[in-house]
Amino acid sequence: MTLIDSAGNTLALYSIAELRAIEQAAMRDLPQGLLMQRAGQAAASAALKLLHAQEDAGHRRVLVLAGPGDNGGDALEAAAHLAGSGTEVLIWLAPEAQATSPEREQALSRARNSAARFMDATTSMASAAVGAAPWHLVIDGLFGIGASRPLDGECREVAQQVNKLACPVLALDVPSGLHADTGAIDGIAIRATHTLTFIGDKPGLHTANGRDYAGEVEVAALAIDPSLLPPAKAQLGGLHLFARQLQPRRQNTHKGSYGSVAIIGGAQGMAGAPILAARTALHAGAGRVYIAFPDAPPAFDSGQPELMCRRAQDVDFSGLHFAALVAGPGLGDDVDTVELLQRTFESDSPLLLDADALNLMAAEPELQSALAVRTGAGATILTPHPLEAARLLDLTVAEVQADRLGAARQLATQLGVIVVLKGSGTVIAAPDGGIVINNTGGPALATAGTGDVLSGLCGSLLAQGWPEWEAAIGAVWLHGAAADALVAAGSGPIGLTAGELIPAIRKLINALSA
Repeated sequence: MTLIDSAGNTLALYSIAELRAIEQAAMRDLPQGLLMQRAGQAAASAALKLLHAQEDAGHRRVLVLAGPGDNGGDALEAAAHLAGSGTEVLIWLAPEAQATSPEREQALSRARNSAARFMDATTSMASAAVGAAPWHLVIDGLFGIGASRPLDGECREVAQQVNKLACPVLALDVPSGLHADTGAIDGIAIRATHTLTFIGDKPGLHTANGRDYAGEVEVAALAIDPSLLPPAKAQLGGLHLFARQLQPRRQNTHKGSYGSVAIIGGAQGMAGAPILAARTALHAGAGRVYIAFPDAPPAFDSGQPELMCRRAQDVDFSGLHFAALVAGPGLGDDVDTVELLQRTFESDSPLLLDADALNLMAAEPELQSALAVRTGAGATILTPHPLEAARLLDLTVAEVQADRLGAARQLATQLGVIVVLKGSGTVIAAPDGGIVINNTGGPALATAGTGDVLSGLCGSLLAQGWPEWEAAIGAVWLHGAAADALVAAGSGPIGLTAGELIPAIRKLINALSA
């Protein structure tokens, strides 16, 4: 998804509560309705850009969906501006479900006094007309960040019709039906090709269903005084958050300069998982990489003989031999592996826990207790997918996905660790409540083994001395960016394999470190 920032900054992500406070503070010093007028003007400008970008620059027909609240007022202001530009505008006015604000009434009056025409929303024929007419653009102003109920009745029918249209759809603030804080959808939402979001960016546009429904996101700051914007508790990921770690290598170095990693896993029938992680760790720059198998190890990895295969019971994890440990890929769940995992907790090395390590923790509460009291210099990073997170939190997957930021924060705080909650718009959470939502990657990563690649990549960065927060953010971003590069080159998203990511990650790291 392309992210554009008309104000020069889309990194901060604000919750609904934070945005309401910013809006109220701004309105105290502004004439009534000015913010809505600014939003309408910004929306009209964005709409005209989309119309002018279409190949046929002739007569244009725009459908504006205006809801009963302030989001509908923004849409009505935009309709009046567009009608004044000579664009043919038809307004679908949703049934009044609640009392409207004075600002919205002023916007309605301006729209009625413009050249825009109104479609009757009182009959079921309205939704049929939406689907039948040839539109060049639809502007979605049904429900904004304040919506507290799913789309129903005529609004639901119209949303269904809009989602069948082939023309661009511009959502104002958030696509109607999409929760601004979480990216969750209750029933149905309008699928936008573009979203013009006001004052500040929202986390729900970038995680869960947000990446499918928001399209290209642009922020219209509405000339809000920057001093009214509080420090953001959440932000979008990006190269800027870890770029200082990507430096050219000095000549006077050796393999010991770049750390040793141990990948712990590979029970019977699952050796591929740690091998993928280990190969990634090596290609991402670690000086030495070991695989500690819970059972008898293979003599060597024929595809990557540089890897050192050991029996886990013969490896000492407690000393300073390893700069990072990665436990869990293909680890299995028998009694001996619980003891093995406990040994990794006793290490002073930075520790990443993935896959079966997380499942063992969910099944064995004493492991969680042991993790919470880890001492020494070793940081801990957990990389669960939604099901693994649900097990650790004693929730359902649906509950985790309904509030991905909340789930990641809860787990990070509960265990005192960094949590990487994988999925569309991966959420990285710190124990202090800080959040980063990653904006790279996509459906190409929805295949077996890509999580093992991510764990090996993060372990490699830790071994090379990256601070744990930057290692987590950087690994997720690089992992997704490598997949994006392969897709752009025609190697996906369908059929991309985890193994293909490994050389792509190496290429990307070298390009960024030059």
